[in-house]
Amino acid sequence: MIDIFGLPVYQLLVFVHLLLFVLWLGADVGVFMLGQEFRRRHKYELPQRLVLLQLLVNLDMVPRTAWALMVPLTISMVDAGGYWDVPTWGVILAWLVGGFWIWLVWDAHLHDQTPRAARDRKVEFYLKIGLTLFYLGLGGASLAMGEPLAMQWLALKALMFGIIFMAAIMIDVAFKPVGPQLLKLINDGSSDETEIPLLKTMNRTRLWVWVVYALLLATAFLGNVKPI
Repeated sequence: MIDIFGLPVYQLLVFVHLLLFVLWLGADVGVFMLGQEFRRRHKYELPQRLVLLQLLVNLDMVPRTAWALMVPLTISMVDAGGYWDVPTWGVILAWLVGGFWIWLVWDAHLHDQTPRAARDRKVEFYLKIGLTLFYLGLGGASLAMGEPLAMQWLALKALMFGIIFMAAIMIDVAFKPVGPQLLKLINDGSSDETEIPLLKTMNRTRLWVWVVYALLLATAFLGNVKPI
């Protein structure tokens, strides 16, 4: 096994994997808490709430970046760990996809509210659908046929990662009405007419957030305990 700084590559990848998991879940909890505070219209003035929302958007870049990096990292890990003999071109392709995804995420963030950002997010949406199908297919085929991932816990983890993709996509879909609703809130001011629709949208989004949290913890359990 190839070593870097005297340590096996696989062990280094596992460390980075754990680090990304902490950043993904930890930062996302911060996003969740900022969203909770934004909802408290009787506690904060609207300008204060908009500052909280800006902090939320900026902090959300951490889990989005970690999520994108998980794709090439998982492929590299199963290859380095001997769980799946991934062709060299497959590993390279995974890193190219991950790098392209990160570029889309950050380019959209830096050019927010522009046609360029809208284009980036549209491309990202289809990319995530493709990756969802990949992980669902990988996990499902491995559970059914015992290959390419022979270990059941790993196959189930791949399948659950695909389901995480599905739930995370639903977060973005459920959150989409927030843009026009927020603009109406800013233009018309805080009132039941502007606040209640926005609150309903955020509540629907939170359901999918809880699903992602549960699935992340379940995949972490599988990866560490390896019960099957």
